[in-house]
Amino acid sequence: MKKFKDGFLWGGACAANQCEGAWDKDGKGLSIIDVLSIEEHNRDHVTLELREGVNYPSHKGNQFYERYKEDIALLAEMGVTCFRLSISWSRIFPNGDDEQPNELGLQFYENVFKECRKYGIEPLVTLSHCEMPLNLTKKYKGWANRKCIDFFVRYAVTCFERYKDLVKYWITFNEINFIFNTGYLYQNGGVNLEDGDNKKELIYQVAHNQLLANARCVIESQRIIPGSYCNASLSATICYPRTCDPLDYYESIVDMNEYQYGFLDVMCDGEYNYQWLNTIEKEQLHIETEPEDFVILRKGIGNYIPFSYYFSGISRDRSNSSRGDRTKNNDNPYLTKNDWGFIIDPDGLRNTCEVFYSRYRKPLFIVENGMAKQEELIDGTVHDDYRIEYLRNHIRSLHEAVDDGCDVMGYTTWAPIDLISQGGGIMSKRYGFIYVDLNDDGSGTGKRYKKDSFYWYKKVIETNGEEL
Repeated sequence: MKKFKDGFLWGGACAANQCEGAWDKDGKGLSIIDVLSIEEHNRDHVTLELREGVNYPSHKGNQFYERYKEDIALLAEMGVTCFRLSISWSRIFPNGDDEQPNELGLQFYENVFKECRKYGIEPLVTLSHCEMPLNLTKKYKGWANRKCIDFFVRYAVTCFERYKDLVKYWITFNEINFIFNTGYLYQNGGVNLEDGDNKKELIYQVAHNQLLANARCVIESQRIIPGSYCNASLSATICYPRTCDPLDYYESIVDMNEYQYGFLDVMCDGEYNYQWLNTIEKEQLHIETEPEDFVILRKGIGNYIPFSYYFSGISRDRSNSSRGDRTKNNDNPYLTKNDWGFIIDPDGLRNTCEVFYSRYRKPLFIVENGMAKQEELIDGTVHDDYRIEYLRNHIRSLHEAVDDGCDVMGYTTWAPIDLISQGGGIMSKRYGFIYVDLNDDGSGTGKRYKKDSFYWYKKVIETNGEEL
């Protein structure tokens, strides 16, 4: 088989709102996740105020803000060559529409990136990972308002200019297509859904505004950091036909056009696909655009495809008019599920690479892939053979895609260190190679412990994926 290329980037991925904590330190403003209580996760209408006696998971995270040097040293010990992490927008521009950035926030991330560089670790940096300044939601209704485009581009340019000598790999928006799923019009789009809102119209408006912002950021990244990589990331959920019925095959095409290609066609080719345009026309969705938007979209084409992969899906039951939440539409009789109800489909990673690379011919980067489990620390470690088996099978599948000729740049697991989950705001949904002694209520020492998978992944990296 062909080997993973020299310089292939191996690592792990995390997000600011899930790991940093320090929600009110050093001039940081409130983000939409700072007011998302553990009870309100997976909702598109939430209480936008802090309340006494309520658990807000982002306020503590896994203490990365205070312990980043320790955590990066552990990653270096594991041998990672890439660390994906995100910047909290409200650390840089506390209200989102500020004229000047917060220097303490800029300095924090400069310190983090320099710490990575000290160990030869490439930072892969996301500008917006399921968070934005709360003020933009309250004042402008988040990404439903075109004004957020200019605010975001100003934030991105500030980061590009400040970190141009430290960061080469950029992601604008994490899993930009996840707004189709329940709870993520708020988390990804900053839209607090109200009675009377046309949710589908808002989804398409948010998508357009973010795709336009992404294109402008791609243009700016190439101007400021020649040779850099920049694009939004996608939640890759390849859709198989429910049966061999031609109508079920048709439904799988419709799903892929809406949830995958509807975004990738714009990000990689600069054009909306026919199905999106037809949906907007037939359902009479009013989407605010300007003629110049489409010129910018054609100019600001991303130069790689970063995507997360956890599970595959199947086409909807045609007796149900709703396409539903992609995280739940996956009852495949040929595959098993994990403890959280997600399909385990290693071959789906190879299938996804084949489809994306054959369609767009751009290098691929798997920026999230992992397995969650409730775990117990025993004698200072966790024996997580199940995680090793899961990752082994997915890396093997990725290797097959490389052997088929797909150009793959790197692979970062979610997440190298236990953190609070995006879906439920809990610590007990653990993904890491490193166990963090914190509980769902925030209690615990915060001490880090290496799991068995830590040593396994170290060997994978040392051998560039040859020993699994």
